Order: sequence, then structure tokens, then C-alpha cells
Amino acid sequence: MTGDHATEMSRTSARRGGPEVVIRREREDDLPTVRRVHTAAFAAEPRVADLTDVLRSAPAPLEPLSLVAVADGEVVGHVLLSASRLDAPRRIVDVLVLSPLGVLPEFQHLGIGTRLVSRALAEADESGAPLLFLEGSPDYYSKRGFKRADEFGFRAPSLRIPAPAFQVAPLSAYEPWMTGTLVYSDPFWAMDCVGLRDPADLADRDGDGADAAPADGAAEQEAAR
Repeated sequence: MTGDHATEMSRTSARRGGPEVVIRREREDDLPTVRRVHTAAFAAEPRVADLTDVLRSAPAPLEPLSLVAVADGEVVGHVLLSASRLDAPRRIVDVLVLSPLGVLPEFQHLGIGTRLVSRALAEADESGAPLLFLEGSPDYYSKRGFKRADEFGFRAPSLRIPAPAFQVAPLSAYEPWMTGTLVYSDPFWAMDCVGLRDPADLADRDGDGADAAPADGAAEQEAAR
């Protein structure tokens, strides 16, 4: 679903009584505002905004998919899908990674992150990519189409990624032989945005070893690194 039709289909209120929200493709003039969204949403992780800029422009086998949520004419949320590779037994497979997902703090808990993830899944499927991976809260993303990746025979790109946090959404082009190790694109490594670097981070994680999401599923500020 692309173009004006997709934008119109995405023009709904995030929640009854909430602002009208439009989900659409990112435009060139959105870039400064998208950076502000991630700077605010990830105040403790300033690298996320930088990672977004690098992933958007880095050479890759698949075009990045960059979506924004707009409320009252203002960009209030953003999600980026960028290319990585799966080292499968038969051959290297080009796949997508969802990272980051961010919503301005004052617009969190309105379901905007859920809307962005839903649209991202639809566009990833339409692109022909077979798999969409992420690191993130299993409580949040398991309700939005993602499953533990190790259950499909996938291996995480780093031992510092807790197994429950390494998740995947198989898409229409997925075939059962597509197993193996996910290999992140270079920007994730160059900017040290893979897994848990500090073991103390586990103190802020839930019992499954991944960021806990609020009960209403509004974990929009979480980095699916």
C-alpha cells in the first residue's frame, strides 16, 4: 500500500478523543523534525538520532523504508526499516531491520507506535523482503506481529542481545530454508548500537531480559536497535 491511497487509509485517530494521525512516507523536509523526535524520545541514548541519519543514507542492498506519524501538521513519530543480511545455508538473503521506532514523549501512550509498526509491516511485506527483524520488548512486539527469532532457527548478531528481545516477523516471501545468523549492516556496529553494552542495563529490563512495555502497549520510545 503506497501513495495517496495508503496515506488516506492511515488517516485515523490514534485513540478515541486523540489527535488525528496520518502515517505516511518520510519526505526530505521531515528530516530535521524526525531527528528532534528521536532526540526527545531517546534522551538517554543520543546515538539513536545519529544512527537514524546514517542508516537512511548508507549504501544497502534494499532501499530503506522510512515512515512518519503526523498529528496536526507536526511529525510526532517515526520508524525506519533498513537492510541487513541473513547468512542462510543456501545463500545470503537480504532482509530488513526495524530500528529505531520513536514517538515524541507528549504523544506516547496514544497507540501511535502501534500504528507505525503496523504500517511498517505492511510496507515491508509489499517490498518483497522475506523477513523483518528487531531488538525490543517481547511484551510489546509479540502483540504486534513479531515472534522470538530463535524459534525459527535464527541466530542473533551478538551474544549481548537477550534471546527474548531478538524477534522476527516472517513475511510473504519467507521460505522455511531461510535460517541462520542475522548480520547487521555496518552502521549498527560502527555506532555501537547492538545489544546490551552495560550489564547494569539489565536492571531496567523485565524478567524476559528485554525492555518492559507499558500495559497499553505504548512503548513507542523504545529503540529496537
